[in-house]
Amino acid sequence: MWYVMQVISGQEERTALLAEKMIPQEILENSFVPVRRLRKKFHGAWHEVREKLFPGYVFLISGQPRLLYEELKNIPVMTKVLGRSREYFTPLPAEDVRMLEKLQNGTCAGGCGNLEVDISRIAVEEGHEIRILSGPLKNLEGQVKKVNLHKRIAAVEIEFMGNRTLVHLGVEMVERME
Repeated sequence: MWYVMQVISGQEERTALLAEKMIPQEILENSFVPVRRLRKKFHGAWHEVREKLFPGYVFLISGQPRLLYEELKNIPVMTKVLGRSREYFTPLPAEDVRMLEKLQNGTCAGGCGNLEVDISRIAVEEGHEIRILSGPLKNLEGQVKKVNLHKRIAAVEIEFMGNRTLVHLGVEMVERME
């Protein structure tokens, strides 16, 4: 099961590594910070960069939530675990896990090492209509709310932890159709 822990922004990787180091592997299968790949222009050239998909959050995979909860109390940088239910916490809903796996093109089933969302390839058609050719946005056209071609990002509305959330994913225009 997947769980989400809120941490101080900027401390995500440190917290994930600390959790992996301090919590036995039979309790914590994996901890990771989901990232997105995108292209940014600086120093006059386009560069591929990786940024946090959900700043301030660390994802945990465990089959033992009670033991995980007890072990997490020993990690000093943790602020809170999301989805509290009674004495410990509840897993990320299965549909949220499926959405994240879909964004990763289904390559993260069960116990992914990391979750990295790739850049989608798009075409701009007549009338500025956007067509997604490949990548994680393929088959999510109805959820794309805005595309900024200048910054090469798409704002995508997803259901996450019971709320509608906008995530910004990388796009690359590969053809312009007149």
